[in-house]
Amino acid sequence: MDAADTSFSQRRLGDLLRVSSSVVEHLDLEEVLGRIVEAGMSLVGARYGALGVLGDDGMLTRFVHRGMPVDTARRIGDFPRGHGILGAVIAASEPVRLGDLAADPRSVGFPAHHPPMHSFLGVPVRVRDAVYGDLYLAEADAGRFTDADENLVVSLAAIAGIAIENARLYERATIREEWSAAIADVMGALLDVRGDDALEVIVDRIAPLVDADLVTLAVPTTDADTLGIVAARGAAAEALLGREHDVNATAAGRAMTSRRAVSAPTQPADAVFPGQAAQGPTVAVPLLAGDEVLGVLTVSRAPGAAAFTDADLEMAFVFAGQAGVAIEVVRGRDDRRRLEQADDRARIARDLHDHVIQRLFGAGLSLQALAHRHPEAADDLSTQIDTLDAAIREIRTVIFALGSAGGAGRGGARDRLLSVATEAGRPLETSPRVSFRGPVDSLVPSALVDELTGVLREGLTNVAKHADARTVDVTVSADDAGVHLEIRDDGRGIPPHSRRSGLANLAERARQRGGAFDVASSAAGTTLRWSAPFGEPQTAPEREESPR
Repeated sequence: MDAADTSFSQRRLGDLLRVSSSVVEHLDLEEVLGRIVEAGMSLVGARYGALGVLGDDGMLTRFVHRGMPVDTARRIGDFPRGHGILGAVIAASEPVRLGDLAADPRSVGFPAHHPPMHSFLGVPVRVRDAVYGDLYLAEADAGRFTDADENLVVSLAAIAGIAIENARLYERATIREEWSAAIADVMGALLDVRGDDALEVIVDRIAPLVDADLVTLAVPTTDADTLGIVAARGAAAEALLGREHDVNATAAGRAMTSRRAVSAPTQPADAVFPGQAAQGPTVAVPLLAGDEVLGVLTVSRAPGAAAFTDADLEMAFVFAGQAGVAIEVVRGRDDRRRLEQADDRARIARDLHDHVIQRLFGAGLSLQALAHRHPEAADDLSTQIDTLDAAIREIRTVIFALGSAGGAGRGGARDRLLSVATEAGRPLETSPRVSFRGPVDSLVPSALVDELTGVLREGLTNVAKHADARTVDVTVSADDAGVHLEIRDDGRGIPPHSRRSGLANLAERARQRGGAFDVASSAAGTTLRWSAPFGEPQTAPEREESPR
């Protein structure tokens, strides 16, 4: 080797040390990857450079490039996945140097708007003996890359592997710190809410933490093979809320059945949930509490966004596990609260029965005695006695409601009718007053209770939509002839020429049961009466919701 060659080699070695210094002095992984590309371009005089990071499937999940104008890159679209010459470098796991890209039989050409490239040098970058990715350089200033260029880039790749490992360790530590703070924040927030709100807290807090485009939380339904979305934030979240899907068809389902985090660099339409648009990098993590899967948290970034790192996946799994435990704590606390409320309700119900009703009953007997002694006031006293009887019936209804509140299962006729009255009566100005007469629970069969709850729901819905009523009274009675339902409101009545398909539906329900239906309406309000015998229906009743 002559003096000129020695001088040239020393100069290039100095260049390697200089560019290597610019690589290893940074700890931010994205910055390190960009510096590696810039160092390679500077070292061998390349116009274009890129570093592709490999995923578990052997394809590129991240593509850091330099030299190409931003507008050109935007027109080209998505970054390459690792086909053609790039795939050849991945498969070879050793340097690939070409004088003309287009002439190589492995080339698959360039996408539209891509600038022409001829000379090419690809070198694998290893981290701890595993290929992390590949450094690609194109368009050498000298027209082609030399053996010396290849040796320099191989040396740079070795140094880059060390820098990447340091940056990954730093990134992992940073991510752990951020996730730990988020977990502590979420755990504190969860312990301050009720069980139903805990799921909302989880999706609210995790979305900004991972720069997510969409976060959903799905829970198992009564069908073991189905998940239902109960909380969602982000793009098209409202359209997904409430949807159910087969666990075998989606990433969320796979996470639930495997009890492990499931991730993918991209998700085509319907892959995360049916009806969902295509998403970018996605991870689905099960929320576990012991052996039970409480739900699945699915986080998706926009198409083309950075992939989730191994540290993200690890900490997301930890987050989900902690969230699952917190949800169990919240549920346990809510159960204790319900038990305490049940004890309070039982005490109040006993007091109402043992003291209030007995005093009212005694007052009624006293009024009856007065009516016998003072016939001239008998009519007025009889009116007051009827008022006391109505008050006693209302208190008994309240006692029953207190006794059944918070109970599990379908319950008896009274329990179910009270639940429907509470639910369907929410839009009303005041809650419906419900009273029962006769042995409703013991006489009315379950199938007829189903029909009765449907009639009550539709009747109260009609009142809420059209009557503008201040008060609504519901009376349910049972006798030898059957069950009778009356809904009375003080609203504006039914206009003479209004559409009455809802009333026609109620009449049809009664007809199919061999019962009766009538409605009386005036400016002072409307009274709806529906009755049916205890026998089987003549035909299967229709289930439709219609306006009044």
